[in-house]
Amino acid sequence: MTYAIIGSGAIGSALITHFSAKRIPVKVANSRGAASLDAVAGKHGDAVIPVELDEALAQDIVILALPFSAVPDLAKVRKDWSGTIVVDATNAIQFPEFRPADLGGRLSSEIVAEALPGAKVVKAFNTIPAAVLAADPVEASGRRVVLLSGNDETANASVAGLIEKLGFAALNLGGLKASATVQQFGGPLVAVNLIRKG
Repeated sequence: MTYAIIGSGAIGSALITHFSAKRIPVKVANSRGAASLDAVAGKHGDAVIPVELDEALAQDIVILALPFSAVPDLAKVRKDWSGTIVVDATNAIQFPEFRPADLGGRLSSEIVAEALPGAKVVKAFNTIPAAVLAADPVEASGRRVVLLSGNDETANASVAGLIEKLGFAALNLGGLKASATVQQFGGPLVAVNLIRKG
């Protein structure tokens, strides 16, 4: 599997830290171009590879660590997402009120899937605040839990495997309809720091 992170803000930087710590190669891109990420790569070493957006979007697993409102712009770069696992780490937030955006009763990950036709969308890494996500996943003699949900079990298993490789404990909640409501912004599991013992 090849990996990419789109976005170098708080969530993207937290994930970059863990990829680097585990020496898992990851391509990183943002809207400003590969050159803008040279300092990030210099800080984290050879595992972090700055690339242009189109190259990052061609990887097997693409983690969206960018604003929810920016997701449709990715469809302008790549039209067909068939075969790609997209990890939706976005949160649909209404600013400046900092409340869940009105999506007309739809799930944010359903909107992401619609914007990226063919993608196997897995919701993950969105519930943990960035500062907590960036910290050592080992806490209180256990491992910090990363929730995930998605409609494709093979994709869910692949993302769960990545979560475990990064040092976290993966908890698969099942399909999006049944699970994403508790996982998306405003849901009861957002900002809850769960630790799996043993």
